[in-house]
Amino acid sequence: MIEIHKKYISWWKEKFNISNYGLLWIIFIKGLIIGIFLYHFFIAQ
Repeated sequence: MIEIHKKYISWWKEKFNISNYGLLWIIFIKGLIIGIFLYHFFIAQ
């Protein structure tokens, strides 16, 4: 499963021509957005 995930990430990196650093920023922003949605819908009712 881990090897499949690594290949999938490498494929996306090559497709969008981004570095590891750029990928980390995208993942960080994605996590913030998901966290804000979860907070808004489940905690701050």
